[in-house]
Amino acid sequence: MRGKMSKKDEMLEELKRIRELLEPKPTPPPPPPPKGPWKEFMDFISKYKVMGLAVAFILGLYIGALVQALVTDLIMPMIGLAVPGMEDLASFKVTVLKQVFSIGHFLAALITFIIVAFVIFLMVKITKKWGIE
Repeated sequence: MRGKMSKKDEMLEELKRIRELLEPKPTPPPPPPPKGPWKEFMDFISKYKVMGLAVAFILGLYIGALVQALVTDLIMPMIGLAVPGMEDLASFKVTVLKQVFSIGHFLAALITFIIVAFVIFLMVKITKKWGIE
């Protein structure tokens, strides 16, 4: 039948198929919102994954404190052993043109940040490997 159609008829058929493909399909209406404060609250928690966010936030706080203790109590004293005269890095000061700059606390915070970022990087890598997003 296609061989007997003229070029114009073939083009019209093709345009009809394209029009059918481009027409929006009817979508089912969204489910009605839950009624009652408790159901709305549970819907909010499940929709926005609030519990997962809360758990991640709390764990992040404690992991940050743990890493900070690790840096302050273990790594900083090792740096003090490795670099003579820097036993207490937090009190490290630099004098430039008779002006004293207390950069020890900043250096301690920077080292802590780098270690925390590395620990978080490892945690994300491990959770992705386990299939947790």
